[in-house]
Amino acid sequence: MDDTVIGCIGLGVMGEPICANLVAKSGCRVVGFDLRPEPLARLAEQGLERATSAEVAARDAAVVFLSLPGGAELAEVGARLFDRMRPGAVLVDLSTAPVDLTRDLAARFATRGIAYADAPVARTRFAAERGELCVMVGADAATFARIARYLRCFASDVLHCGGVGAGQIAKLMNNMVLFEIGGAIAEALAIGRASGIAPEALLGALIHGSADSFALRNHGRNAMWPRSYPERAFSTRYALKDLDDALALAAQAGVTAPGARLVRARFRRAIAAGDGERYWPVIAEHVADETEG
Repeated sequence: MDDTVIGCIGLGVMGEPICANLVAKSGCRVVGFDLRPEPLARLAEQGLERATSAEVAARDAAVVFLSLPGGAELAEVGARLFDRMRPGAVLVDLSTAPVDLTRDLAARFATRGIAYADAPVARTRFAAERGELCVMVGADAATFARIARYLRCFASDVLHCGGVGAGQIAKLMNNMVLFEIGGAIAEALAIGRASGIAPEALLGALIHGSADSFALRNHGRNAMWPRSYPERAFSTRYALKDLDDALALAAQAGVTAPGARLVRARFRRAIAAGDGERYWPVIAEHVADETEG
């Protein structure tokens, strides 16, 4: 194991700019892998060393970062890396994944002397490009101290939330609250349009009033109001995956979470209408069609 080597596995919407920032700022040799050749080619121009597999990307690294779509992919890649990473390394999962899976993987890797941190990221792809993500970390104190300097290569806010699993809990609750606020914004725009106020006037009033929020200024103003849903953004299908995980956590805690369940129904309706791959604020297109039941 070489302390000057970082592995990056998963170079998608968030993983690619995260890896680019590690290449530019970490001072380490960065070895990366993705199933698609395009991000590998782009990052190679910036100094990334391309690996032929996830196992090759991880085998010599002191710290390995995963940025994967969800729990299924995390479980698969984790199984492949279990015998390939070297004792003393740290596996850092930047994905949003189920808490139980996170804790199970951490316990398994600990049997080989490999530390584990769940460090899901929040904010947008553009924040990732600027190195201004928020990272919510679940890890013991020693592991957090070891990885913090790498996290600060791509994040302006690095929050140590507690032991393994705490980062995922924080991220799932963050997303649940975001989705519920987004649902309220969609309702307000639908009611406002139907009642005769110009959407821009309503949006201005909400932004300058006590309803102001990050979700309103970003998802409401930039997507729902202009009805513009950019490509390669956080899709409705991925949003549903995160909300399902949040509701599973709620069930374990004995909380019914009716607001989150309403948003889940909206996500499912949007997916059934063919909007599963579109940016999740597209639920605003379906709120006006809802019937009370």
